[in-house]
Amino acid sequence: MNFGGVEENVVKREEFPLSKAQEVLKDEVIAIIGYGVQGPAQALNLRDNGINVIIGQAPEFKEDWDKAVADGFVPGESLFPIAEAAEKATVIQYLISDAAQRTVWPVLEPCLKEGDALYFSHGFSITYKDQTGVIPPKNVDVVLVAPKGSGTSVRRNFLAGTGINSSYAIFQDYTGKAEERTLALGIGIGSGYLFPTTFEDEVYSDLTGERGVLMGALAGIMEAQYDVLRQNGHSPSEAFNETVEELTQSLIRLVDENGMDWMYSNCSATAQRGALDWKPKFKAATLPVFNDLYKAVKSGAETKVVLEKTSGADYKSHLEAELKEIRESEMWQAGATVRSLRPKD
Repeated sequence: MNFGGVEENVVKREEFPLSKAQEVLKDEVIAIIGYGVQGPAQALNLRDNGINVIIGQAPEFKEDWDKAVADGFVPGESLFPIAEAAEKATVIQYLISDAAQRTVWPVLEPCLKEGDALYFSHGFSITYKDQTGVIPPKNVDVVLVAPKGSGTSVRRNFLAGTGINSSYAIFQDYTGKAEERTLALGIGIGSGYLFPTTFEDEVYSDLTGERGVLMGALAGIMEAQYDVLRQNGHSPSEAFNETVEELTQSLIRLVDENGMDWMYSNCSATAQRGALDWKPKFKAATLPVFNDLYKAVKSGAETKVVLEKTSGADYKSHLEAELKEIRESEMWQAGATVRSLRPKD
């Protein structure tokens, strides 16, 4: 398939239908390790698609254990402690957080049997193995399917019948069936289509994207524009609507439908002209930041920060304080009010 003049070999549902995925996986037992963010969505989608799924979850993390029970997984039948689930499985989907993967690996590694598949949804632990210590044995398949969205989006899109696009990669093909297994799993979790990558490229692009346009840059740019409008006398409602509401409720939906040029062509001439003139200035201002960001990701410097900070005993309290600061800022308090005023269905 042609992407902007570059050919990529994508795998669509028509080419690898669910019936084929079910046939490939009919004798597999798939253990979802971790019922936190990606785990529930992938487990429920696989189960709904008729594929044999069990859950491996540490019982001491009661909230996640109870969530699995509420979703119909039965302790002792389809819900087990991590090691017990891994020993029963032929495919181990390692879906706990990156920092937790490093901690749990000594428990999980001895459970891997010859011919098993070790599945990731992020290239982090394998790519940065010098920091994580996650080095799989040579007698298992090591594969990746990375949905391009949160667990919530993976489940929501599945239920809507659309699916969410995913990348896939093979790090180690011991059985000779790794690619077929991977594609079957990708279709089983509800992917709209699958495109090839490597573990390295997946994590480099993912960490850059999250820190950049998808989250970090977006939040920072929004705050900057909101602050400028407020400093120049605009009301909180006006500043928020012009910064966030119009983007999320109108313009980004036009981009989603037919692309950036189509969004421009469906805005006023004044908006078009100004946006086209200022776009190069914003690109020039942010390009050096993105280059620095990519270098930090590729070098492993970002990984070091993630592992050190998220492994701290007081990380959750620090995280809540940071999120509380965002939540209670004037900008997002204004946002809460604006959302409450949206017409109800």
